[in-house]
Amino acid sequence: MPTYDYECQTCGHHFEAKQSMKDPHLTDCPKEECAGPVKRLIGLGSGFIFKGNGFYITDYRSDSYKAAAKKDSDSSSAASTPAPAPAKPAAPSPAATT
Repeated sequence: MPTYDYECQTCGHHFEAKQSMKDPHLTDCPKEECAGPVKRLIGLGSGFIFKGNGFYITDYRSDSYKAAAKKDSDSSSAASTPAPAPAKPAAPSPAATT
């Protein structure tokens, strides 16, 4: 359930309330001596926290699938690598004339 922040318009009391998204907003301050109107504040919300080894579909593949994929990628990378160009003969250097 989401947690919402509220602030009393009369006494300035800040408080949180866990409510369903379908529940109506609170209207009265929970302090006994106040009971003034409250306003729901805009909160920052919470971010996602991912913990663990990973969350990709490939993380849960079988070992045989991973081995076949690695073999396939190795063979395709070797085929796509161009062959080295043959070495050109060195240009003759001008002979020193005396």
